[in-house]
Amino acid sequence: MDFQLKQAIEILERTPQALSGLLLGTSNAWLNAREGPDTFSPIDVLGHLIYGEQTDWIPRARIILENGAGKTFEPFDRRGFGSITDGKSVDVLLQQFAELRRGNLQTLRGFELDDARLDSPGNHPALGRVTLRQLIATWVAHDLGHIAQIVRVMAKQYGEAVGPWRQFLTIVQ
Repeated sequence: MDFQLKQAIEILERTPQALSGLLLGTSNAWLNAREGPDTFSPIDVLGHLIYGEQTDWIPRARIILENGAGKTFEPFDRRGFGSITDGKSVDVLLQQFAELRRGNLQTLRGFELDDARLDSPGNHPALGRVTLRQLIATWVAHDLGHIAQIVRVMAKQYGEAVGPWRQFLTIVQ
């Protein structure tokens, strides 16, 4: 599938609803489930996504649009969300994420991006030259990857409980 901004926004605007459907009203056992030490729980993923809304996608898009490749992005701290989730309920975090995403999509639409602007270059600290188009496509794939991660982490909690059906359930293996 070729990148189309309208199609990218279709996914980006649905992520908060998808996360609410998965996490709203679930017990702490589900929210704090992990695949192993130093892995993200569903609540960690939500914190990570909130942190990305605050410090990654739109701030980097602005850098590209205002500076091109002349200014290197700040490195992104994948675990910089610690204080975001501390002491907050999943309801509050889901609402915060939805509000941030709504605002960021409004900003994205306000950029009035055409093909030329989508091809504007930026400078990633580890990857080098990237484009705005690639950044937005990555935002979409990042959302989908983390939705899949939450589902996988939750499914693995019943990896043993499914008994012999485990052989048919690749998600728990």
